Amino acid sequence: MIEESFYQELVNIRHHLHKHPELSEKEVETTAFLSEKMNEFGIEILASKTLKTGFVAKIGNGKPVIALRADLDALPILEATHLAYSSQNSGVMHACGHDLHMTSLLGAAKLLKAKEQTLKGTIKLIFQPAEELGTGARDVIASGLVDDVEAFFGYHNLPTLTAGTIGLRAKGVMAAVEQFDVTIKGKGSHAAYPHEGIDPIVASASIIQNLQTIVSRNTPPLEATVLSVTHIEAGQTWNVLPNQARFEGTIRTFDDQITQLMKKRFIEIVEHTAQALGVQAEITWVMGSDATYNDPELTAVLFSETKKWHAKTIVPDPSSAGEDFAAYGKLAPSVFALIGSNAPLSSGLHFADMIVQDETIKTAVEYYVHTADTMLEYFNK
Repeated sequence: MIEESFYQELVNIRHHLHKHPELSEKEVETTAFLSEKMNEFGIEILASKTLKTGFVAKIGNGKPVIALRADLDALPILEATHLAYSSQNSGVMHACGHDLHMTSLLGAAKLLKAKEQTLKGTIKLIFQPAEELGTGARDVIASGLVDDVEAFFGYHNLPTLTAGTIGLRAKGVMAAVEQFDVTIKGKGSHAAYPHEGIDPIVASASIIQNLQTIVSRNTPPLEATVLSVTHIEAGQTWNVLPNQARFEGTIRTFDDQITQLMKKRFIEIVEHTAQALGVQAEITWVMGSDATYNDPELTAVLFSETKKWHAKTIVPDPSSAGEDFAAYGKLAPSVFALIGSNAPLSSGLHFADMIVQDETIKTAVEYYVHTADTMLEYFNK
């Protein structure tokens, strides 16, 4: 499907995007670059009064209306790949492979535009900002530009799968995400006289230890759940107990009831342990997103059709990583695939040395195009 000259063009595009990453809600130059490509391909960009970065474009006319989505933002990570096209924006890196996602949707857009007259409906192309903040999908939905979409489709690259492998799984495919931030307030004192203060460090340690019982003792053993404390900070020097300590982290689940159970037990354990140790606890829920749920019927259709043109199609294990693509599934049925990008040669997502293989572009472009064709045909029945 993809000629070699076009493939090389897409490789160059991905390398350009990788060299010029931008953080969430700051994807200004990225948006301008992608918009220029849309204009070059003759594809209409829909006007929006609310989206500051990113955009929705359109190919075809009439119903049904489906959407293909890619995300734009990078991460605050100092790149350590030593690639010739490494990030030129120090401390910012496409360590999640969104450069691949954008490139493959661009490639699919050009191919779909070339056969626009034969399309049996409308394809909306979502170039979405701020996925890493968990807010971008909601911003796109709030724009009103996808109100008429009957089904949403996307994918995420997975460095731990062999490049080119396509994974399609019905129901839960990526986890719901809750981000917590807890401040423990005690009373400072000299380290030599701890009895004159109330130690927030010891209290934090006890709370964190107790929180680990939620997964082991409150959730079903066969239910995939995670509670990780990832950041702790307290104090300024070696011989003074501080006034307060702080820790943050995340909860990952695949079931709404389990999410609510874990949050309930989290609050109880933090507050009761704090009370027992004489400190005050303040809990802030920073961010939350639903589990990414694949519509079983659409997934079955896509899996069957994908197997016909791509032998390396599998049913993957669910991922405990999160994705704000889940928000689209609340608006209409959706399917989110996982596409292998470098196993066993690369580190995982969000690592400073993560490398995506260029060859993944071909599979991802073809996946978008075949998905669009298959779903337009399906909704026309």
